[in-house]
Amino acid sequence: MVFNSIEKFERKTGKNLYDYQHNAIDQIFEQIEKPVGKVNLLYQLPTGGGKTVIFSEFARRYINDTRKKVLILTHRVELCAQTSRMLDEFGVPNKIIDSKVKELPDQDEFACFVAMVETLSNRIQDSRINLRQLGLVIIDEAHYNSFRKLFRYFEHCNILGVTATPLSSNLKLPMKDNYDSLIVGQSISELVKNEFLSKAKTFSYNVNLKSLSVGVNGDYTVASSERLYSNFEMQEKLLQAYEERSKGKKTLIFNNGIQTSRNVAITFENAGYDVRHLDNTNTEKERKEILTWFKETPKAVLTSVSILTTGFDEPTVDTIILNRATKSLTLYHQMIGRGSRILPEKREFTVLDLGNNALRFGLWDSYIDWKEIFRSPLSYINNLSTDDDLQRNFRYEMPEIIRERFSKTKKEDLDFDVKAEYKKVVAEALKAKEVLNRSHDKHAAQIIENSEDLGDALELIDLLSDEIKYRIKAYSYCITSNSDNFVQWLEEEYVRKLKNTVRQHQFHELEV
Repeated sequence: MVFNSIEKFERKTGKNLYDYQHNAIDQIFEQIEKPVGKVNLLYQLPTGGGKTVIFSEFARRYINDTRKKVLILTHRVELCAQTSRMLDEFGVPNKIIDSKVKELPDQDEFACFVAMVETLSNRIQDSRINLRQLGLVIIDEAHYNSFRKLFRYFEHCNILGVTATPLSSNLKLPMKDNYDSLIVGQSISELVKNEFLSKAKTFSYNVNLKSLSVGVNGDYTVASSERLYSNFEMQEKLLQAYEERSKGKKTLIFNNGIQTSRNVAITFENAGYDVRHLDNTNTEKERKEILTWFKETPKAVLTSVSILTTGFDEPTVDTIILNRATKSLTLYHQMIGRGSRILPEKREFTVLDLGNNALRFGLWDSYIDWKEIFRSPLSYINNLSTDDDLQRNFRYEMPEIIRERFSKTKKEDLDFDVKAEYKKVVAEALKAKEVLNRSHDKHAAQIIENSEDLGDALELIDLLSDEIKYRIKAYSYCITSNSDNFVQWLEEEYVRKLKNTVRQHQFHELEV
């Protein structure tokens, strides 16, 4: 078959596009057809909304209407293959330009080309590939800056960038410098409401990020993340979070370091769970085998490093665990988006956040003014909460599994607002330490009320560990004295006093 000015390409797939996808294609056509010259247009749609479906159908219609060819650029090999398969379904003859393709003697046989950005850049610079009859360049995951190097080669073409997060991976190179305008698609909340995406139930676990360092890319370094998330306490916190909220569910864990991920695999394996580890050092054969295992194993736990944030689609994922902190809004959405695919039996999925990410960015389905971010990305970044702010604003919520152990105490009586209590103490002209005394008295009463013996009481104190840490930290902010050593001393003293109290008041006769 030779591409010519007569043949029209018909969609092969029986899949019907949704109304919002048709509307997106119409909006894009309207923008591209409006100007006399070329246009660089950016289209935003959340992960799971069907960006590949939209730009594949758009490519088919564009080729049929203009009789010009289309080039689609991706940044990963897996995305090239996925895009090519989708184009096949839409009846668009296409060819992948990968490392094996050195020249294009058969380019007249194809209406569309799918290429890795680095591969195509090398072939163009070597003058081995010169794409003819090209009218449109589509850039998938357009927020990555690696695509910019190719813009100068396609100055005569319309450019359509697509992304879930129109925020450049390099703030010094804002997307508005390369794109004329932004079209915002359906929001996450709209897609959830209309049952195109699953609803996320997010549970946050407070993590002190003070020890993390920020690298040249603006995000936390792998080295500092490894130190924090590989330690025993964080591994135990992760396992406890999983057992409290998602035990027995298919779970995908994201980490910021290979050693952390391997430690996670060991921790879960020692606890008796079916777990595998995956990172970019695995061979293609190993990766395929691991992902097949993950797909076919109902209670599988897969711990990974970065590699599954894009180009991975496994709808049966029930739980996403963010076992890392990030300053990247894009990465935050990419990670959670891996669990958002909807199924007849899956309308919700769980997000366990062990990096204060939801506090920084808001919940995954919160409203985001993407046009404002597109216009003023630096302003958005500068207004995000600092790590210290996150610590101050964190609100501990007792997990239901722990609340059940305090069933004899009214739910409202379990709560203790440290800040509010501090204001009362100040108003009563008492010493600040009275806040901790009142907190201690409430804890002691709740423990005694819900314990049968001293063993029960000591176990409940252990279960209250996270809440105690939270109250001590909140108190330290109230008195503006929050050094690590001081906070640790307060915690140890608080727990020691609590143990002594339950022994003396309730269970001293049981001691040997």
